Amino acid sequence: MKAPSINVLGGVLEGCSTTPMTGYFRNGCCDTGPGDTGLHTVCAVMTAEFLALSKYLGNDLSTPRPEFGFAGLKPGDRWCLCAARFMQAHDEGAAPQIVLAATHQRTLEVVPLDVLQGCALD
Repeated sequence: MKAPSINVLGGVLEGCSTTPMTGYFRNGCCDTGPGDTGLHTVCAVMTAEFLALSKYLGNDLSTPRPEFGFAGLKPGDRWCLCAARFMQAHDEGAAPQIVLAATHQRTLEVVPLDVLQGCALD
């Protein structure tokens, strides 16, 4: 049996979202594995500002793509972001809020804990 994944706080990784279904493995969790080179490990709460930045940077998360079963994200949706994209958004002043308990510990390879804590939901 596989050991549970750990979040950035050292506890068991909580789910991020099943509506919409998120995660590298599309299991609602920001878990990761060997094939996840982008580290889709940050459980973020989408904002209009972040969605606009992501679209500008070439990753349009807001436009529906029915051929992939993707309804498009809207402000308030939770989504597992790539750790590097989160850090880029933070550096641009457009980082969304995040859910620490649902953010995988491997995020810390890219994003310092104090940055994550500064963007955490209360």
